[in-house]
Amino acid sequence: MSYTKLYPLKRTRCVKEMRLKDNVQAWLKRSLEDPVVKILAKNSHLTKTQLETLLIDILAENISGKPLKYDEKAKLRLTRAKISRGSFNRTLKQAEENVIKSIYTVLLLGYLGIFESTTLDPYIETANKLQEYIEAHKSIPEKSEHIEEQVKLLKMLREELEMSLKKLSNPSERLS
Repeated sequence: MSYTKLYPLKRTRCVKEMRLKDNVQAWLKRSLEDPVVKILAKNSHLTKTQLETLLIDILAENISGKPLKYDEKAKLRLTRAKISRGSFNRTLKQAEENVIKSIYTVLLLGYLGIFESTTLDPYIETANKLQEYIEAHKSIPEKSEHIEEQVKLLKMLREELEMSLKKLSNPSERLS
């Protein structure tokens, strides 16, 4: 078998595509399995598929370091079934519409003065806990003599956040 200059390029491209798919899918799995993400997603207007598609659309290019076409993005989905570009785009459109509607809901509540009501205080407190958790997570160095203490603090913050989110997602408990 004779080799051409193109053979290594095709092979390299294929390997890079597989590496990209593996990296994106590993990142997606970690993200979607995060306990806080699970609670937030369960109580959002996004289906799991819509969230996955939205994440791929927004963040896959950052991971790949180059612009991706929609048929390439469709191949990054976690499902084993082949997803067409059209199906990916329909799911993406549904996700974007749900996000826009959610933002408009927040804007409407703010405009009507509902955010000034004390009934939203638990949500604001939970939003602050979420921000605190994100900041604590970002501040953990890769190597440190105090890493165990920081990991314990992070775990405690996550558990507290999970409890708050679960309580807020249950209307009957929220009132008590």
